[in-house]
Amino acid sequence: MSQSAAAPRIALIHAVQVAMAPIEASFRRLWPEARRASLLDDALPADLQQAGAITPAISARIGGLADYAIAAGADAILYTCSAFGDAIEATAARVAVPVLKPNEAMFEAALGQGRRIGMLATFASAVASMEQEFEAMARQRGVDATLETICVPEALAAANRGDIALHNRLVAEAVPRLAHCDAVMLAHFSTSTALELAEQALGRAVLTAPDAAVENLKARVAR
Repeated sequence: MSQSAAAPRIALIHAVQVAMAPIEASFRRLWPEARRASLLDDALPADLQQAGAITPAISARIGGLADYAIAAGADAILYTCSAFGDAIEATAARVAVPVLKPNEAMFEAALGQGRRIGMLATFASAVASMEQEFEAMARQRGVDATLETICVPEALAAANRGDIALHNRLVAEAVPRLAHCDAVMLAHFSTSTALELAEQALGRAVLTAPDAAVENLKARVAR
């Protein structure tokens, strides 16, 4: 931790603006003492969709954002967009501060709840990499878990237009399709705005990436 600061500085690296409010809300509720510094490159999702995969140029941008954050005094880094897992892992392997992928902590929590895991996504380009990350984590832990994903891209489109109410309603309407799962996750930081409606629709608790990430970082970094 930086010696000059009474509380750790957490760099929040965003690729979509709709992820910013949910993670701030989680920090205010779960770890208000942490100092947050946000970086945004909102061209990344469109560039990823156009490229069809994480390119060396995109990976360099992901890493460059971390380098900037560390130069600005970050004690840890949290990425909030779930589509760039491989690039984040490469960054984490070379920098000296803790780096957390968006869904890493949520996946851990889900694996602790059962073997049939459901995930409600809204950003289609992120699904394949998230499923690969989940499967890799399950293998590393020797857990025979399955992941079922439902994608509702029209919800993300609504959020990008500023219609959060419609986004939340569409997510909540889709969640009951995962009712047979032992644990249900809202895939992205942006989907966590639908948590209350999703839990009402499902009739039980639902996992979100922001809350799980903040709890994980607090345990790893706070003194």
